[in-house]
Amino acid sequence: MIKLFDKTDTLFSSNGDKVITPLKAKIHKEDNGSFYLDLETSLDYVDDLTANRIIVANTPQGDQAFRITNVEQTRKKISAKCHHVFYDSNNYLIADSYVVDKNCNDALDHLNSATDNTSPFTTLSDVTKINSFRCVRKSLYEAIQTVLERWGGHLVRDNYTIAIKNEIGKDNGVVVRYAKNLKEINCEYNWDNVVTKLMPVGKDGLLLDEKYVYSDTQYDIPYTKCVSFEQNGIEEDDYKDADGNLNEVSYNNALMNDLRTQAQNYVNDNCKPSANYKLKANLEKITDVGDTIVVKDERLGLDITTNVISYDYDCILERYTELEFGNFKQKLSNLVDSITSSTQQAIQKNNEVIKVTLSEEMKGATDKIWGAMSASHVIYDGDKILVVDTLPKENAKNVILINSGGIAFSNTGINGTFKSAWTIDNVLNMEQINVINLTADLIKGGTLKLGANLNQFGTLEIYDGANNLIGVLDKNGLKLNGIDGSYVVINNEVGFAGYDRNGNKIYWVSKDEFHMKKSVVEEEITLCNKMRFIPITLYDNDGKMMNDGIGLVSTMGGN
Repeated sequence: MIKLFDKTDTLFSSNGDKVITPLKAKIHKEDNGSFYLDLETSLDYVDDLTANRIIVANTPQGDQAFRITNVEQTRKKISAKCHHVFYDSNNYLIADSYVVDKNCNDALDHLNSATDNTSPFTTLSDVTKINSFRCVRKSLYEAIQTVLERWGGHLVRDNYTIAIKNEIGKDNGVVVRYAKNLKEINCEYNWDNVVTKLMPVGKDGLLLDEKYVYSDTQYDIPYTKCVSFEQNGIEEDDYKDADGNLNEVSYNNALMNDLRTQAQNYVNDNCKPSANYKLKANLEKITDVGDTIVVKDERLGLDITTNVISYDYDCILERYTELEFGNFKQKLSNLVDSITSSTQQAIQKNNEVIKVTLSEEMKGATDKIWGAMSASHVIYDGDKILVVDTLPKENAKNVILINSGGIAFSNTGINGTFKSAWTIDNVLNMEQINVINLTADLIKGGTLKLGANLNQFGTLEIYDGANNLIGVLDKNGLKLNGIDGSYVVINNEVGFAGYDRNGNKIYWVSKDEFHMKKSVVEEEITLCNKMRFIPITLYDNDGKMMNDGIGLVSTMGGN
């Protein structure tokens, strides 16, 4: 049943102001993500479905309230996008509040009571982790997102009750078997962490005599990695006699056996790809996101226990229309957060080990600016401001002049020629300009236009040294060609997408997610030929490992 309530209502036990007969009513819900209702009705409700009113719809978790945010009307129907009332938390501001050494329940209570207007929400949590959080000029919604990041857990939204729980969902014994005859299942595999051949590195750079350990599962190509393992539990003191003499044979054997065991367990756990599945069918035993599903995929020998990540639910038919479940789900934003966190920790622990190398051009420019500033003099001269490299001003060589007309630059003194200027009418006039890493014979003109209705403004073609066409920019967008016949397209129709030589889409961007049909990363990742992600192990002066993780290294400047 779809019921309409007033925009200020908070109790939804009645039938509301009106019962709506929908043409379409579908709910989309993600674990710690989107939660909204897509509603379509006849024109009979044109005066009723207005922005900010509340729609209460039947969901697998009972009646839930959704606020109307966008309404569109055609000659035949009304469409409305309705977000769960949880998103009302965007309207409550926290000016400055400090959560200090609290569990998640107390943190939520603290933040919920610190809003500018009295919050209508009730908060609770069973996450016992202790953490701190300084919240400055953030909405309650933003604060809750930060709490999720720092304390962990799963967001549970039940009308005006907001909860963060350690675990969600139920195990109702649901088993899904991926087979060729089950066409309603789409599967996406993640091979990023797969390893079938491993070189383990132990304490003080210890290597196994056999160097490698192997998984029972093998593929046409080996997935080889080098991984460092901590062995802090094995101490020399445990292998000394009463006189303090170390039994080196026993100690080394213990290290070897421990390293071999850790390595074998690692390849056994990571020899198969992670998988995400989308099922366009109804599973009656599913109750909510977080529910447990066992997936059997005979093709890859997968027998995994996964959880529901998201669902689409038809309120009219009262059935699921699509379920997403799997054992990996990482958005780009989360990836960036994890990389940033790891890097910051590594820098804090050993600032001398991890360094970012700037290009020589950039470093030189930076040094020149700061060097000049240390020897600069600012003069207020009537209707203008002068910045000179020496005093008196008549002896200056390098001069910056600022007045109501803009900014001008001279390297021939205050009475010399000002060859470069940035005027107040937004004109940048440069007789000489040095742009790092830009090479051109001639750049001249006002506006560079490409595309338009009939492509009358032309096409930009890019060729390599062998006169091969490698890129085209025109009214259809940007197309970049690979040497193997593959290509990349960027335009307003497909967004960003890559295709193989046969025109099959192999990777693309959808909203805030990057999709790739297949990806293999061996020992490192290089982004834009500027930044490398590499495995790195940090040791102190005594040779004790301090940190093990991913390092970010600039590849600019030949490093």
